[in-house]
Amino acid sequence: MAKAVRVHKVGGPEALIYESVDVPAPGPGEVRIRQHAVGLNFIDVYYRTGLYKAPGLPFIAGNEAAGEVVAVGAGVTNFHPGDRVAYYFTLGGYASERVIPADNLVKLPDHITYEQAAVLMLKGLTVWYLLHKTFKVEAGHRVLIHAAAGGIGLLACQWAKALGARVIGTVGSKAKADLALAHGCDHVILYNEEDFVARVKQISRNELCDVVYDGVGKSTFPGSLSCLRPRGLFVSFGNASGPVPPFALAELNNHGSLFATRPKLNDYVSTRKELLEGADTLFAAVINGKLHVPINHAYALKDAAKAHTELESRATTGAGILRP
Repeated sequence: MAKAVRVHKVGGPEALIYESVDVPAPGPGEVRIRQHAVGLNFIDVYYRTGLYKAPGLPFIAGNEAAGEVVAVGAGVTNFHPGDRVAYYFTLGGYASERVIPADNLVKLPDHITYEQAAVLMLKGLTVWYLLHKTFKVEAGHRVLIHAAAGGIGLLACQWAKALGARVIGTVGSKAKADLALAHGCDHVILYNEEDFVARVKQISRNELCDVVYDGVGKSTFPGSLSCLRPRGLFVSFGNASGPVPPFALAELNNHGSLFATRPKLNDYVSTRKELLEGADTLFAAVINGKLHVPINHAYALKDAAKAHTELESRATTGAGILRP
């Protein structure tokens, strides 16, 4: 039997239960995968705690992974046993094997490893849409990236720099600051020691930023608004410190006719064409050296609870994976 990490009752890391599961044969349009690496993400915490509602209980946690095809269902002609594949798909990722719709899979280029792919399909595609679709980052733009030493942060800093932006990052420690500087940040702010709004104003000579990418949430709001130039864009894409509290729409006016959005990946890869566009752009950026994929933490699948504990404590940097 296959192994998986399931949540029977939402709660703390102890809610992640490692157990045996039955994996069915793939049905029409489906593919069965033997997984080699599974991505570890903060969204996994949101589902485990109940902040994001799973369709039902119990559920298998996890939203991205990579592996090899072991069987295909009727009607599947573009994937075959032995193909190297990866995916982003809501839930079901924390498993040694699984069945998934073929339309959600992408084939891996030879130069992309399973480990890289397992952290690129959610984190990498998120960075792709944030920098290319939500706000099109171009040379000369000044961007602020919160949690710059995290899995998404390190990818975003590199890619924004490669696009010609001036990159400011916030981090929680000197070690994380050094990591962010090594991955594209021009300036790093230690938010535990400095007023990040005041430092952004100082760094930018009061010109502020064109866009703020905020995956932290409650603790960086409303400061993020104060870092934006008139008509700048506030992009709130995560809740690592808790959700952004409700606020009056007039606050956007008070800070200079700002724009604000709360995007999610599903809406940017809602079609097969969009998924392939994002994956192709992302893999090309890795292969041509614009993006280095920093995988700084690896855990056995059975140790998913430990992985979540360390992720929530902000003890991790870069990306993390689980090995089935």
